Amino acid sequence: MLRAMPDERGTFDVEEFADELSRARSNHDIGTALWFEDDRIRVFESRLEPGERAPFHVHDKTYFWTVVDAGRGLQRFADGTYLVHDYVLGETKRLDHTVTETLIHDLENVGDTTLRFVTVELKD
Repeated sequence: MLRAMPDERGTFDVEEFADELSRARSNHDIGTALWFEDDRIRVFESRLEPGERAPFHVHDKTYFWTVVDAGRGLQRFADGTYLVHDYVLGETKRLDHTVTETLIHDLENVGDTTLRFVTVELKD
């Protein structure tokens, strides 16, 4: 069983990711595989093996995610801050974003197990 550690927060040099960040506002791939899409929702799987990283992308709609394989993840945000968090099985979070209040971030698996989420984006 994964033992949760306290979250770690800090800053990073955004210049290391400048090219990727410049494209992030047009990257709506919020997972590693699109499982389903219709006129109301998109359902993604995010699966990252140890050391793998999903690129910077934008969230501009309400969505929620649920952890289906627990692990340790590092999220970097466009403002130069980062968060390392131990995700536990069943952990679920809803986030409300709009085209004027977006979230831009990446996700890297910094643990030693597969990290996997199911994410549902609401289109309306």
